[in-house]
Amino acid sequence: MASEHSAAAGAGQPSALVRFVQFVPLGAVAVVLLDSATDFFPDDPLAGILTPTRLALLLGVIALVVPVRGRPRARLRDFRTRLDLPIGLLVAVSAATTYRGGHPTAPLRGLLTVIACHYLVVAVRRTRPESWRAIALLALTGVAAVATSAFSQVTNETPTGFCRTGLLTDVACDAAGDGVLIRATGTFANPNLLAAFLVLLLPFALLATVCVDERTARTTVVVLVVIGYGALLTTFSRAGYVAGAAGLLVLGGAYWLAPRIADRAQRRLFAVLGTLALLGAAGAIWAVSRAGNSLGVRGQAWEAALRLAADNPLGVGLGRSGTAISAAAPGGRTFVHAHNLWLNWLVEAGPLGLLAITAVAAIAVYCAARAARAKSVIGTVGLAALTGFFLMSMMDHPANLDRIDALLWCTLAVITAETPATWRNHPGTTPTLVPTQPKRPRHGPQRVGAAG
Repeated sequence: MASEHSAAAGAGQPSALVRFVQFVPLGAVAVVLLDSATDFFPDDPLAGILTPTRLALLLGVIALVVPVRGRPRARLRDFRTRLDLPIGLLVAVSAATTYRGGHPTAPLRGLLTVIACHYLVVAVRRTRPESWRAIALLALTGVAAVATSAFSQVTNETPTGFCRTGLLTDVACDAAGDGVLIRATGTFANPNLLAAFLVLLLPFALLATVCVDERTARTTVVVLVVIGYGALLTTFSRAGYVAGAAGLLVLGGAYWLAPRIADRAQRRLFAVLGTLALLGAAGAIWAVSRAGNSLGVRGQAWEAALRLAADNPLGVGLGRSGTAISAAAPGGRTFVHAHNLWLNWLVEAGPLGLLAITAVAAIAVYCAARAARAKSVIGTVGLAALTGFFLMSMMDHPANLDRIDALLWCTLAVITAETPATWRNHPGTTPTLVPTQPKRPRHGPQRVGAAG
């Protein structure tokens, strides 16, 4: 009788093979997100063009689509999103400018890698609706790793090569005296990249508060998020400050203020006032800053980028904007990119490339806003993250780094997976996802003999 009872109890449990196959895709997502935070994977390929990250993505996709008894495999509809058409255009234009110009294919392979990561995250969210908890905890882990590294640099006065003093003025670290402030870089090469990472991931780290219902656990999550915002301050990045403030403004407005405003005209009024306040704060930061040549350098890059775009309607090739702008800008200064995400795509892939990336951004923000309006927690944090990141991308191009680029496409995936793949929502075209307000888990001892 005991053996029969054990067999019956285990009949509804998935086999070890099924559990392993279900783990692999989410494990691949974890590898990508943690590598974006810490860069623990080597960049050198294992064989040919197969890097460790690409191997993890390949295994994740295979585990999703391989048929396994006892587990439904992912279908084509599970990968589809509203970004499919602009992504297709982006890939086609990028391939055309790469092969027509005879440029190296490594940047194109990098673009395909982050897009593959995007579709992996979409399929994981569609096939495993409860995966939002894992993504929230991974975001919190990444923020904790990067933020503590940044604070360690500041508290231990570890030289990073980036310093400021006075009113956010750039100075040489060894020539500013006692008033010098070290700009933290965390696990990145410069403070602006650290700021962009935190701006993009901090709202998702807040999602971890929904994963727990015990007070001390929620307090721990909030403390780690506060440390993350503190690490953002240690970057002394003016664009990062404005972007972080914008994210918090959107987060607070969408979560607390918008549900209390029933009238559409009032919502528009508050949106306009919030935008004006944000622009005013941005202008104040730039006005009080005495980094005299900072905006001038960006102005040189932008002017050169526009000239290059006019002379090269098909683009100069992926990854070549820095070299082209350095040659076209006066003064002999070396640029890595155009210091603007949109201008960088215009220079590298032409007007069609700019159209494609603009469509990607606009559709993603629209999807996040619609989800936030429907009281979706994921939509709310996604809207805050994208608002801050795209605002920062007006003054810089952090997605030029593959780690930030992968994180951006993962963020787009989490957001667009919440909405139907088509603009007309036909029944059965998209799997049912998580509730708009995810329920907190129940912990602690259960009553003996409780029903159910």
